[in-house]
Amino acid sequence: MGDGVTGEHSWLSLRRVRLASGLIMFVYLTQHLLNHALGLVSLDLAEHGLRFSLLIWRNPVATALLYGAAATHFLLALWTLYSRREWHLPLIEIVRLATAFSFPMLLIGHAVTTRLGDALYDLHPTYALIVGNLVAQGNEGTQLALLAPGWVHGCLGLWISLRRITLMQRLKWPLIALMILLPLAAAFGFLAMVQEVAVLPPIPVPGSQTLAAQASLTGWRDVMRNSYLGLIAGVFVIGRMRALFLHRTTRKTTVDVRKVT
Repeated sequence: MGDGVTGEHSWLSLRRVRLASGLIMFVYLTQHLLNHALGLVSLDLAEHGLRFSLLIWRNPVATALLYGAAATHFLLALWTLYSRREWHLPLIEIVRLATAFSFPMLLIGHAVTTRLGDALYDLHPTYALIVGNLVAQGNEGTQLALLAPGWVHGCLGLWISLRRITLMQRLKWPLIALMILLPLAAAFGFLAMVQEVAVLPPIPVPGSQTLAAQASLTGWRDVMRNSYLGLIAGVFVIGRMRALFLHRTTRKTTVDVRKVT
């Protein structure tokens, strides 16, 4: 039996906390992909989807759930990097872990653009503005590149956690098709919006205050992303040093026991 807090079968086990936090982020990411896919129909429909998404996720409860889930999931991933001594894992686990850290990169951009931009500079995000800025900066590929790994990680994480459920086994192939088709639809929807934005009347040149605000937000985003990547690298290195120390200690103890016996 579990210990009531973190045991394998307890109501608040690490596995269940990881699954719950992952589900919250997966819902957000799914809606994000669906919004992009609406661009296949029209930019206007995608704008309506974005406004609906902001209405949901800017609710204080939803905001707390999303960022709390992201922080929890990230801390658990860091703990895995730090505590794991051996990395001989099945391929599906390697892919899941490798894609685990892409979603926060997307969320950092979201937090800076929609939260800080609105709170500090009264900048309201629209697809026309977001897509136009990404194209102007040559970063449209980055947006797509951040979506796909996070989606793959979420799909694999849910499958690994729920694959023993009979219904999941029955839906295996439809779920695989969904895993492939939704990000493809989102990518083509985003590219369709790029084409539609390209023929729109030119956006008025931002004033000096707006340009300063955008530069400040870009700086915030870069600092947060670099700090995030640095933290991952640091925890991984410290974890490898710990594993090496434990390995040497264990080997020395074994040798000493053999000498005594």
